[in-house]
Amino acid sequence: MLNTWQEWVGTETGVVLLSAMALPVAVLTVPFLALYRKHRETRHPWRTALADVGMVYGTVPWVWIIMLPGAEPGTAGELSLVPFADIADLVAHGDKGQIIGNMLVFAALGCFAPLRFAAIRSVWRVFLLGAACSASLEVLQFVLMLDRVSSVDDVLLNATGAALASVLSLFWWRANAEERHLVAV
Repeated sequence: MLNTWQEWVGTETGVVLLSAMALPVAVLTVPFLALYRKHRETRHPWRTALADVGMVYGTVPWVWIIMLPGAEPGTAGELSLVPFADIADLVAHGDKGQIIGNMLVFAALGCFAPLRFAAIRSVWRVFLLGAACSASLEVLQFVLMLDRVSSVDDVLLNATGAALASVLSLFWWRANAEERHLVAV
């Protein structure tokens, strides 16, 4: 199936298989990291360990796939700077999978980052974090001439996905903020 290391690290199939193989490592990393942090008397060692591993494991494979070169690496890909043009085209062609995939790229980051970093405990701040990360990737795709489409719509979808995912963990990061407020009073 995958015979060379290039097929493992340079194809979407390889990245997906490597990610699946890394799942047990990620799952085992959470308790080890939590116990280490508990030993160091860190606040909320389990929550922060889960957040750190979740952000990395849930984001790196997507970024890896995004940064894979297209059919003709070394040539400039398309640049799409008209907002909502690509989204409208995807909807018109019934390619909702591409829209959902783009929204999942930074979903793990959006879900777990507010649990880990108090400075971004706002849906708007998570949206801005997702937009900044996504814009960086789109610029890199274009500058590195990966023969990929660099689109403002990808930035919008990635950031929206991060913001929507942050709502999933809203209960936990709001509770953490309220707990810190009660301790301060």
